[in-house]
Amino acid sequence: MLQMRPNCECCNKDLPNESAEARICTFECTFCADCADTRLKGVCPNCGGGFTVRPSRPERLLAKYPPSTERVYKPEGCGAAAA
Repeated sequence: MLQMRPNCECCNKDLPNESAEARICTFECTFCADCADTRLKGVCPNCGGGFTVRPSRPERLLAKYPPSTERVYKPEGCGAAAA
């Protein structure tokens, strides 16, 4: 089951469950669309894999299977453009 991480690892932007901006790699590294496309050029800085749109969890299942609240923020892995 996906962890549904709450933020972008590069810019720390909030990415709630319903966000169409969330991108993930096969290891669930999570980035916003802007960082995935612009800063990272479609390549995960952690594993070298590509990104796909993160699906959202159906609202009826959120109580039973809540998204993660653990924020991962590693701007040092996002290149010189990271803040």
